[in-house]
This record gives sequence, C-alpha cells and structure tokens, in this order.
Amino acid sequence: MASGKPVWLDGPIAGVPALLQPVAHALLEAAEDVQAVLPTLSVEALWARPANVASVGFHVKHAMGSLDRLFTYARGESLSGPQLATLAAEKTLDGTAGTGGGQLAAEFAAAVDRAIEQLKATSEHELLEPREVGRAKLPSNVLGLLAHAGDHTYRHVGQLITTAKLALGRQGT
Repeated sequence: MASGKPVWLDGPIAGVPALLQPVAHALLEAAEDVQAVLPTLSVEALWARPANVASVGFHVKHAMGSLDRLFTYARGESLSGPQLATLAAEKTLDGTAGTGGGQLAAEFAAAVDRAIEQLKATSEHELLEPREVGRAKLPSNVLGLLAHAGDHTYRHVGQLITTAKLALGRQGT
C-alpha cells in the first residue's frame, strides 16, 4: 500500500490486460503483506508450528510453488523435474536450513514479479483456451488457472499472517 490504500484502489497495473487486473492486484497485495510480515520474524517464529498448524515458512514456500505451477499450466506446459521436486519438498518443510524472513520475502517478491510479467504477456484472446492440470490432466482454462493462482496465493498469505501472530504470541512478543 505504497499510496496508503489497497493496490486495487490504486488503479490498473500498467501492461496487464483488463480481465487479469484482479489477479495482478491480489498478487501485489499478497507481496506487500509478505514484505510487511516476514522480515520482522525470527527464524524460530518463521518456522514455528503453534497448535501444530503449518508454519509461516510453509505457507510462503507453498504459495510460491503453487503460483509457479499454476502459471506453468496456464502457459500450457507440464511441470518440470525441478517443479515436481519443489512440490515434494513442500511436504517436509521444517526450516532446518535456517531460512530467514528477509530471504523468503525477497524470493516471494521475485515470484510475484515473474507472475506479473506473465500476466502482461497473456492475451485476453487466449483466456478461455483449454488447459490441463496435473498428471490427471483435469480440465481448466487460462483464466481459471490464473484466477485460482491469485486466490490461492492470497489465501496462504492470510494464513501466514495469522500463524505469525500465533507464533509471536507464543514467544511472548
């Protein structure tokens, strides 16, 4: 909220097709929230699992991975070996590598930047083109995948904000 108001009230994102503006706004607001929360967290709080819920670190890593995977499907591509490895690794994230909030926030910002560039390169004429999702090749289309990516990303950012509050409360700060 550089202007003091939500991204979607700042007007259109330059270069993003009109029908994809809501996706861009959701991703940019998610990035702002991540930038506000993650750098303030200790490594311990980032990877804490209060009440055995998923950690803040998990939510941000999963949001980035899912964003990448959904945008890959929107391009009509299959997942690569590294993307499948990232997906498998998400199931066992525990923060043992000591990844800090500042580093994760920078990675998240870069993921959102890549997504915004793909939105800019997406023609409104291709939005209803069919796409297949996953090994089961479930049916979708470009618009459905991009809209779900924005929604899914923001839902995990909301969860990481709540988890951060729980983790900080548990630390007594």
